[in-house]
Amino acid sequence: PTLVEFIYTSCPVICLALGEDFYRLQEKIAHDPRYFGVRLLSISFDLERDTPAQLAEYAKAHRTRTPIWRIVRPLSVEDLHRLLEVFGIVVKDDGAGGFVHNAAIHLVDARGRLANIGDIGQGERILSEAADGL
Repeated sequence: PTLVEFIYTSCPVICLALGEDFYRLQEKIAHDPRYFGVRLLSISFDLERDTPAQLAEYAKAHRTRTPIWRIVRPLSVEDLHRLLEVFGIVVKDDGAGGFVHNAAIHLVDARGRLANIGDIGQGERILSEAADGL
């Protein structure tokens, strides 16, 4: 099972909160045997600015541990649009160099199905559901 979030690395508020949630979940996964096997995935939707180097800086700032937590971006605009559609993510230019977007933690079960969606702050509940599917 994998918990998935959508971010952009220059986001000043929501994505920082999501990153902190994922850091706390990562530490639980790393230290509690109940959660071994659960993975975290942050997917950037800012293909223009979130270069591999920028994603690496974001990962370093959030102290990610691979393979528990990976931070990635789609390879093409077409792939990004498909992902956003499947996960129900809405992203709009905010007119100030950023984006307005919905934020959630998505649980993809071991079969690759979208099993649940939780709000910011519900990461521990979603993590427990993910562990139940191991």
